Amino acid sequence: MNIALIADDNKKKLMENLCIAYRHILCKHELYATATTGRLVSEAANLNVHKYLAGQLGGSEQLGAQIINNDLDVMIFLRDPASHQSYEEYSNLFRLCDTHNIPVATNLATAEVLLLALDRGDLDWRNVVR
Repeated sequence: MNIALIADDNKKKLMENLCIAYRHILCKHELYATATTGRLVSEAANLNVHKYLAGQLGGSEQLGAQIINNDLDVMIFLRDPASHQSYEEYSNLFRLCDTHNIPVATNLATAEVLLLALDRGDLDWRNVVR
């Protein structure tokens, strides 16, 4: 499955830790991320990550195209609720995920639930959709 990883600046360390903790699941899938998040995850968790441009420089549009082309199965976006910038910057991604039935996690709790569901095969229905 194809998994997008995005993290607001204040949540990048949390994303690194999440990817380290769930490396055994993530290593079985294709990972895509915006530039800085992708680099940090790749270095911290020793995972292969396809890196797009920085979010505000076109990375969110690249991920959006992946969603529209039905090439994304899960999005984990660790948002900083105190930051209004990320919502405005990425609101189109949330709309696209809703439109195309892409499961989205926006905090650590839902990210863990999605990763465990992915590991159990609960999201295998995505393979039928493609």
